[in-house]
Amino acid sequence: MFEKVLFNLLAFSLFIIVFFKIIKKNDANYVSLLILQAIGITISFVEIKLRANITIFWGMIRYIFSIVIPLIIIFIELKGINFSEILSVWAAKFFSLIGNTKISKDILVKLVSKYPESYIGHKLLAEYYEKEGGMRRAIDEYVTAVDINKRDYKSYFKIADLLKELGKKDEAIQMLETLVKTKPDCYEGSCLLGELLCDQGRFKEAANVYQDALVYKPTDFDLYYNLGIVYTRLSDFQMAKEMYENAAEINHKMYGVNYSLGLIALIQRDYDNAEKYFENSLYDELEPMSYYQLAKIYVYKGYKDKAINFLNKAIELEPKLLKVASKDKSFTKIREYITVSVKMDEKEDNEDNEERQEDINEYKCNKSIILKEQEKLAQEYLEETERLIEEMNETTSKQKIDEKLDYIFYKEKKRKQKEIEDDEEKLKKDKNEKTKELGSN
Repeated sequence: MFEKVLFNLLAFSLFIIVFFKIIKKNDANYVSLLILQAIGITISFVEIKLRANITIFWGMIRYIFSIVIPLIIIFIELKGINFSEILSVWAAKFFSLIGNTKISKDILVKLVSKYPESYIGHKLLAEYYEKEGGMRRAIDEYVTAVDINKRDYKSYFKIADLLKELGKKDEAIQMLETLVKTKPDCYEGSCLLGELLCDQGRFKEAANVYQDALVYKPTDFDLYYNLGIVYTRLSDFQMAKEMYENAAEINHKMYGVNYSLGLIALIQRDYDNAEKYFENSLYDELEPMSYYQLAKIYVYKGYKDKAINFLNKAIELEPKLLKVASKDKSFTKIREYITVSVKMDEKEDNEDNEERQEDINEYKCNKSIILKEQEKLAQEYLEETERLIEEMNETTSKQKIDEKLDYIFYKEKKRKQKEIEDDEEKLKKDKNEKTKELGSN
């Protein structure tokens, strides 16, 4: 009997405490707790009224609903945790799980309206807005979340990413610069900042960002490859080569790395290594250009038949290269042999080819639109540089020939002039001697 009196006393006390919380906070979420307590107290009254001992199950229900749950909630609130916030978040996630995002958002909107300092409420609401494409609303909620929790670096990054999507790249860069300064090991922030700096042509700053990020991820393929792109655009081909080589050591199956390394080797007139790199880049959309560059190498090496075969294969895969080849002075001697009918044997094993393609597809999916553009621009920059160097070499050779011819013509002119002068001197001397002879007579 004493146990029942004690239970009822404690249960009623907790019931009153929760009731006053409802009045104080004006929060209907606590009503659910009152209902649970009422169920537990009702079970106890039924037991007293019927003067019967209830089963262990109902006894546990009575204690859990009336004593345990209320005590736990009061305890966590003493620790500064808001029960109403937890309940609202659980409810929002439940409705989201069953596909009713409208109710989820309504719950969260009520939560942040009632408790403006609810960090988790603002963040979840931001995520819902982001999924629906409401970027401006999402940014507002993420900003509020960051104001509440200054160490929420993920939300910082999200704000910058959404600003980028809205075309506000300067604001995104400012956010990211603050982020990487506060948290230097934020890999995603460093990558996005470098990407945006490249997009604005600020390659030196991008190089510094990527180099700083390497301190925390020294074996990251993307960082080395992006540095290769940046140094390419800065015309520092030696550093670009080192970065591409580091990237290739981490993942040798990336065709873009091999193609860029091939172009740098071609610029440096290292034909053997260039040939090796271009052979390893014979995949996907770069395959035609790889064959084209290999044809050029074989011209330089004097392998006429291979050059013709590879040039035809390149044009067969990409007909636009016919116009390019017609203007390329490297192919002057073999241009007449373009037939676009050559079928080359595939040397690679099908399984290896499929595995390579899977790696390539995964890498391409991870690349952002801006980085894909920068990758293409860097490769085009290398191709144009190689063409300019070739033209410079041809111009230099022609200049040397012209200089040599001028020198020969000059010497010949001087020789003839000297002969004329010698003849005139001889005639003058003979004339003087004759005059002297006549004077003597």
